[in-house]
Amino acid sequence: MPKYETFLFDLDGTLIDSIDLILSSFRHTMQVHRNDVPPDEVWLKGLGTPLVVQFREFTDSDDEIAAMVATYRDHNLANHDEMVREYPGVRDVVLQLASDGTKLGIVTSKKRPGTLKGLATCRFDGQFEVLVTADDVDRYKPNPEPVLLALELLDANPETAVFVGDSPHDMAAGRSAGVATAAVMWGPFPRAWLEPTEPTHWVEQPRQLLDLLG
Repeated sequence: MPKYETFLFDLDGTLIDSIDLILSSFRHTMQVHRNDVPPDEVWLKGLGTPLVVQFREFTDSDDEIAAMVATYRDHNLANHDEMVREYPGVRDVVLQLASDGTKLGIVTSKKRPGTLKGLATCRFDGQFEVLVTADDVDRYKPNPEPVLLALELLDANPETAVFVGDSPHDMAAGRSAGVATAAVMWGPFPRAWLEPTEPTHWVEQPRQLLDLLG
């Protein structure tokens, strides 16, 4: 079993259970702006990419996209603390990794204020040395740029780093950046959606991440 000294984590669907909130915000936005709500699977396919990228699937108008993003964020913020929760056992694993001196970073397509709010709500604030958000890069997952930036900021060796995520976009970004990937199975994506990305590791339970420690 390879051993890793750097663990990079996606946020939504990996560290924090925000999926119900995300889907609720999507449904609300589509109802307000289009009076039509597509199936949840439509939104899930883009989960892990920025909102502007996801809403561009429905319109080419920059003004309409901006309005949709604003509606989404207003609903998300108003319901955040009530709907976001911890995945059982994940925080304990992160604390163990930190206590063992592992380099820890976040790589998310969320903007920094939302990232900080999610981390604080689930008591992860202060546990990660580096946060790479949508505010920090020009290209987003599945492009490797966010992962590469996290490695640079942590002064980490990609050969001993693993990117832990729940989505195909996470796996693709990690693989393109030259790091190992670990697909967690407690997020919203079925294994069949992740298999084409060929994750290095499959993680059924949070404590299995500790088996990857260097």
